Amino acid sequence: MEREREKERIRIGKELLEAKRIEEANERKRMIELRRLEKEEEKRAREKIRQKLEEDKAERRRKLGLPPEDPAAAKPSAPPPVEEKKSALPVRPATKAERMRDCLRNLKQQNKDDDAKVKRAFQTLLTYVGNVAKNPDEEKFRKIRLSNATFQERVGNLHGGIDFLQLCGFEKLEDNEFLFLARDKVDKAVLNTAGAELNSAITNPFFGVL
Repeated sequence: MEREREKERIRIGKELLEAKRIEEANERKRMIELRRLEKEEEKRAREKIRQKLEEDKAERRRKLGLPPEDPAAAKPSAPPPVEEKKSALPVRPATKAERMRDCLRNLKQQNKDDDAKVKRAFQTLLTYVGNVAKNPDEEKFRKIRLSNATFQERVGNLHGGIDFLQLCGFEKLEDNEFLFLARDKVDKAVLNTAGAELNSAITNPFFGVL
């Protein structure tokens, strides 16, 4: 009997180690993808800034009565672009991480003239997500009163704020008074993804520029 129990303990230990290895591998993949998306967003933002500078320069020349600058003379000829091979893969549906990113991007663009408000909203969302991830058994962290003045000011009144929490697993109760995340619906992987997206949105200066 003791030998059987020992075998069972070893089996469970191996399963836990394998589950941890898989979770860590998935987390690495998520972070690599996040870095790639950040670089793409930065590249697009820099290109948009460059185009705006070119437009401003052309407008100044026009006001001074100068002819438009010859693009060929302004910069050396570049080699012809290499045509990218189009992927034959079908278009895949947006992942939850992408939908989270869209929520945060929309929130920032809707409030682009108030960086402090946007940053406070992102940090508040990060607090909600972090509290649940660290204390999944504590109902007080999984229940948000929608009418709470602080919540409304920081998140509830901003386009995309509640949508983001719902992507994390929160649901509106029937009376529409609370956002609630049931204990059996707490998904650590989803919460970790949400935290990574929020951290990226907070620290990446080019996030949501486009």
